[in-house]
Amino acid sequence: MTTTTAAVLVPLLPFAAAALILLTGRAAPGFVRPLAVLPTLAATALAVLVAVRQGGDAPLTAATVLTPTGDPALPVELALHLDGFAVLVAALVAVVATAVQLYSTGYLRDDPRYPSYAALVSLFTAAMLLVVYTDDLIVLLVGWEVMGICSYFLVGHYWERPAARAASLKAFLVTKLGDVPFLIGILVLASEAGTFRISHIVNGLTSSLADFELERPTLVALLLLVGVAGKSAQLPLHTWLPGAMAGPTPVSALIHAATMVAAGVYVVARLLPVFTSSTAALLVLAVVAALTAVGAAIAALAQDDLKRVLAYSTIGQLGLMAGALAVGSRDAAVFHLLTHGAFKALLFLAAGVLITVAGTGSLGVMARTRDIKRRAPDAFWAMTIGLLALAAIPPFSGFFSKEAILHAAETAALDPAGAPAGVPAAGAWLVLVATLLTALLTAAYATRLWLMAFHDPVSARPEPLPQPPAVSGVTTLVLWLLAVPALLMGLGYRWLPSWLDGTSLAPTLGTSAVATGAAVIGGVATWAAWRRRYEMDEPPDPGLSLLGSRFHRGAAAGFHLDAATTALAARPTEGAARLTRFLDRAVVDTYVRGAAALPGLLGHLVRRAQNGNAQTYLTVLVAAVIVLLVTTALASTGG
Repeated sequence: MTTTTAAVLVPLLPFAAAALILLTGRAAPGFVRPLAVLPTLAATALAVLVAVRQGGDAPLTAATVLTPTGDPALPVELALHLDGFAVLVAALVAVVATAVQLYSTGYLRDDPRYPSYAALVSLFTAAMLLVVYTDDLIVLLVGWEVMGICSYFLVGHYWERPAARAASLKAFLVTKLGDVPFLIGILVLASEAGTFRISHIVNGLTSSLADFELERPTLVALLLLVGVAGKSAQLPLHTWLPGAMAGPTPVSALIHAATMVAAGVYVVARLLPVFTSSTAALLVLAVVAALTAVGAAIAALAQDDLKRVLAYSTIGQLGLMAGALAVGSRDAAVFHLLTHGAFKALLFLAAGVLITVAGTGSLGVMARTRDIKRRAPDAFWAMTIGLLALAAIPPFSGFFSKEAILHAAETAALDPAGAPAGVPAAGAWLVLVATLLTALLTAAYATRLWLMAFHDPVSARPEPLPQPPAVSGVTTLVLWLLAVPALLMGLGYRWLPSWLDGTSLAPTLGTSAVATGAAVIGGVATWAAWRRRYEMDEPPDPGLSLLGSRFHRGAAAGFHLDAATTALAARPTEGAARLTRFLDRAVVDTYVRGAAALPGLLGHLVRRAQNGNAQTYLTVLVAAVIVLLVTTALASTGG
C-alpha cells in the first residue's frame, strides 16, 4: 500500500463507519460498538503509518480535479498535501478519536442514543482528518462545516435538557458568525492567488522568486482570522465553548479540547505566510491572543464547575498557540497543539469519571464527596498528571511546549531584527507578557481545581454517599494510555524540528527558569490562599481569595460578555425586527389591504345589481340609457 493510498483511507474509514452506523444502527445495535471503534482504530494505525513513512521528508502530494468552477484556472480539487506538520496533527486527531470512541463504549453504555452519537463522532473524525490532509481550500471548508454541524448535534445530545439545546444552538450560531467572513476570505485569497491549492499559495508567497503578492493581505488575513476566532474560541467569539460543556464529556474531550477547536490554529499555521504578509494582521492576532489567554485564565480561576474550568483552560491555551503564530513561530504553536491535545483529552476524560463518581461536576459539591480519591484512584492520578502538564511543571509535556512559546516570544521581542519578517515588536512584547501571566494563572487555577476536588477540609464532608457506579475497565485503560503522552510528549522537542520548519524547540535555562518560576508562584499563592481559608474553617475556594469577591463574580460570569453581546447585538436586532414587523403590518399591509378592498367594493356593487330581478335589470337599463342620452346631449351642446 502506498503512502498516499493509506492517507486516502484515513478519513474514508471513519466516514464509512458513520454511514454504516446510521443505516444499520437500529436494526443491528450489537454491531454499533465494533463499527464505532474498529474503523477509527484502523484509521489511527494508518495515520501513524503515514506519519512514519513521511518522516518529515519532502511533502507528498496527490490531486485530481473534483469539479470546475466559473474560472477554468480555479478548479476544486481532491488534493492531499502530506508534510510533517499535517501527518503529526492527523495522528493526534486519530489517536484522540480512538480513545474517545473506546471510552464512550463504557461511559455511554446505557445511553439509548449511543448509535447516533457514535455515528456523529465518526463523521466528525472523518471531517477533521479531511481538514488536516487536504490541500484545497474549498475541500477544507467542507470539512470545516461538517465539523460544525456535528458539533451542533453532539453538544445537543441530551436534547431533553434546555441547557443542552441552548448550548448547541449558541455554538452553531456563533461559529457560523465567524464562518461567513472566513468563506469570503477564502474566495478573496483564491482570486488573488489564482488557485485554491494551499501549498501553491504558500510556495508562491515564500519562494525566492515570489510568484505573486497579495494585493490586500490585511483584508484577507483579517477575514480568515474571524473564522479562526469562531472555530478556535478566541475573543470575542469564544463565548460558545463554556456552554458547550452541556454535551457528553467524551464530546468535550474530542471536539472542544483536542481537535475541532484546534482547527482554527491549524489553518493559521498552514497559511502563516498570508498572515506574515501583513504586520497589521499579526498585531491584531497578537492582541486577540493575549487578551484571550489572560482573560480565559482569570475566568477559569473563578469557575465552580469542573468542565467549565477545563473549557476556559482550553480557550486560554488556544490563545497561547495563537500568540506563538503571532510572533511567527509555527513550530512552537504546533508543538503546544500536540501536547495540549494529549493532556487536555486526558483531563476531560478523567473529569467524566469524577463526575460519574461524585454525581455532579460542581467543585463545591465534589469537594464534599468523601474519599473521592479512594473511589476513583485512576481518575485521581490521571487528573493529577494532566494538571501538572497543564501547569507546565517539568518534566511533563506542557512545560516543554509552553517554554517553546515563551522563548519564541522572547526572541521576537528582544531581537526584532532576528524575528520573522513582518512580526511587530509591540505584538511580540504583548505575547511575551501575556504568556508569562497566563503561565502564573494557569498554575493557580490548576492548583485550585486539584485542591478543591481532592483535598477539602474533613469537617466539611457530609456522610458517605451511596456506592458510586462502577467505572468501566476500558475507561480506566484509556486514561492510562493518554497519561503516557501527557507525561512524555514534551520530549518531542528533540525530533519535532526535523518534521516542521527546523526551529529549535529545546528549552533554554533562562526562559525555563522564568516559566517554572511563574508556575510555582501561581501554585504556591493558591495553596496559601486555600490553607488560610482552611484554617479559618471557611469554604476552601482560593480563587475567591485571590480575585476578590467583586472581580470573582465578574470572572465567574465570563466578564459578562454574554450580557454585553445581548445588550449590544441581540436586543437591537430584536428591536429592529419588531419595528420591521410593525411597519409591515401597519403600513405595507394597509396599502395591500386597501388595494385589495377597492376591487372588492366594485365587485360588491356589481354583485348587488346582478340579483335575478327583471324589474331591477329594466330599471338599471333605463337609467343607463338616460345617462347616455343626457351625456350625449351635453356633449352636442358643448360642441
